[in-house]
Amino acid sequence: MSTADRPGEAEWLAGYRPGDHDRPSLTVDLAVFTIRDGAFSVLLVERGEHPYRGHWALPGGFVGIEEDIEAAAWRELAEETGVARFDGHLEQLRTYGAPGRDPRMRVVSVAHVAIAPDLPDPRAGSDAAAARWWPVEDLGLDGGDPDAPPLAFDHATVLTDAVERVRAKLEYTSLALEFLREPFSLGDVRRIYRAVWGRAPALGHFRRKVLSTPGFVVETHQVSSSPASDHGGRPPLLFRRGTATQLHPALLRPTGTDEE
Repeated sequence: MSTADRPGEAEWLAGYRPGDHDRPSLTVDLAVFTIRDGAFSVLLVERGEHPYRGHWALPGGFVGIEEDIEAAAWRELAEETGVARFDGHLEQLRTYGAPGRDPRMRVVSVAHVAIAPDLPDPRAGSDAAAARWWPVEDLGLDGGDPDAPPLAFDHATVLTDAVERVRAKLEYTSLALEFLREPFSLGDVRRIYRAVWGRAPALGHFRRKVLSTPGFVVETHQVSSSPASDHGGRPPLLFRRGTATQLHPALLRPTGTDEE
């Protein structure tokens, strides 16, 4: 960015001393979600080096001094897991910068959420000893599973926030469709809600909501090659994504008293 239109700034910058201020290191972390064997799953790496060697962590790492943050996120994902940049949903979650979150030094991390269907098996690389998809429910984020693997740094907090971001956005956006390849049936969409929320929305209400929201889904005038259920029935209609991004009113998560 040129300083030509700001008189005197170039001379001032020539004498500026960045070392007069502490400079925290900047990192990126990625919570990458997909559906594997019907389970809401996240990609984790096992750290092969200190600190937290042997602990599972979100893929991520340091941002280069001349590197864009999003470019760093994709680079670290490929280096640590072998998963190349993919077409799908990517958004910044939030910034984590509590002092002491990294025992090496002051580190501020920009966390991201990514979603795509049918992502490949990972391959550990860089400083990762292993990489694999974990069902979210196996990670003990609610603190109730003593057999859950320990997560490095503050990644349990980051992942908890990421999971809640995805679950919440399914209520008021069309984000569920990012988990699916086109074309898909309404049953496929409902199974995404069941996997992510842990409970499926009531069938009748779900169908009415999806079909009455302009641009949520668009009929392809094709039918699935699979029957509607194990008990037979007409093959379900197939749909593709529409242009709608917001749901109003929202499709709220079912409570314990709601019937599926």
